[in-house]
Order: sequence, then C-alpha cells, then structure tokens
Amino acid sequence: MSDSATPDSANTVLVVSAHAGDFVWRAGGAIASATMRGERAVVVCLSYGERGESASQWLQGKSLDEIKAIRRGEAEAAASALGAEIEFLDIGDYPLVESREAVSRLVDVYRRVQPTVVLTHTLHDPYNGDHPAAARMALEARVLAQAIGVANSDGSFPTKDDIIGAPPVFFFEPHQPEQCDFTPNVLLDITEAFPRKRAAMECLPAQKHMWSYYTDLAVRRGVQVKRNAGPNLGLPHETMGEAYMRYFPQVTGVLS
Repeated sequence: MSDSATPDSANTVLVVSAHAGDFVWRAGGAIASATMRGERAVVVCLSYGERGESASQWLQGKSLDEIKAIRRGEAEAAASALGAEIEFLDIGDYPLVESREAVSRLVDVYRRVQPTVVLTHTLHDPYNGDHPAAARMALEARVLAQAIGVANSDGSFPTKDDIIGAPPVFFFEPHQPEQCDFTPNVLLDITEAFPRKRAAMECLPAQKHMWSYYTDLAVRRGVQVKRNAGPNLGLPHETMGEAYMRYFPQVTGVLS
C-alpha cells in the first residue's frame, strides 16, 4: 500500500485486468483517485502478459518463468504506486482462454472482496481477444457471485454474507477506441491522481512507448472533462481525465 489514508472497507474498487499492465494504462487514475480518498482498490490480473506484451524480454532470450517473474514484479510496483492491492490468477495469455475454472476463481474474488465498483475491459476489441475474454469472465462472475446456490471454487456454498450485491461495471478505454465500439459516457477527473498514475506507468519499462501515449490521452480526456463539466466549476487548465463506459443502467432518485 502507498501512503494513502486508511482504506474505507465500505467502498472497494475491483479491477479485472487481462494482463499485468492493462490496469495501469486504462484505469490507473481511477484506482489512485479511490485510494487517495481512503477507499480500497483490488486489482486482479488474469495473466502476466508474458507472451503478448513481453517481446523485449523474449528477444533477450529470457525463459517463460523469468518473464513471468519480471512482469509480476513490475505490476506489483505499479499497484503499490497507485495504493492498490494486486493478485494474479496466471491463467495464460495469447490466448487468454475462458473456462469454468477461471470464472469460478473470479467468483471467489468477488465474494471475498465485495466490490462496490467493478472496472474491466470492453466487450469488443479486434486487436486483442484477451481483453473481451477478460470482460466476459468478469461480467459472468459478477452475476454468479450474487447467487447463493452457486458454489465457491472449493465446492463449498456461500452464506448470505458472502454473496455480493450488484456493483456497477465500467469499461475502461481500449487502446484503439474507435475500433472497439467505445463511446464514453463517463468522464473522470484524475488531475490530482495523475502523478501517481504516471509513477505507476514508469514501473512498466517494457512498454515505455505507452508512457507518452497515455499521458497525452489523459490531457485530451481532460479537455473533454472541462467541456462537459459546465463553465462554473473552476476546473484547472491542466485537467487530466480518463474515459469510461457504464455497462448497467444507473439507479438514482435524482437526475443530475
């Protein structure tokens, strides 16, 4: 954990990330914002990204186990920079294969973590099938974790305190949004959290080319944050932002 405030267990962000770096580029601002408010953030990496995102390590002749260890260390450092907890299911990438076992393990995570918000990938990405596979498993596990008649991965059945409610799900922005049917309907101001996101990005040297891309994207989304926030909120000129799509309807008693 970072030097953020003591976590408020009433609010927990769960991030389901296909690979060990995805959560940083796409949701690092949301994660850091949550932990800076004293909330808990838990990242679940379904794989280390050991095959599809580690070309430089393969070119250096490193073994699969060595690459996994490197990616794990980088992701742990990045999560620490964001103030988040992190765990790894290590179910492989390229391809990330959907399975009953993987979904069952995610059900365990949902019930243990009891998230109030879930962040994951979009359901469409023609450039990386691992991303929509992660999203489908995240959504299926969310539903199954609500059912008291669905067993845990060890075969035991949950108690009424173990099952979850219905946390909202937000898809974070893919690398090529126009090709992934991504039309943001939520813009998040991450100005205060961006230095932590940048520090987390710099924990991933194997993908250094992404540092400037996601810094520039935060600037562009920050412009949209300001344009959509109204003229009287006094948002700073250097506003930074992240974009999301909400999957389920918002429930509210007041339109605002």
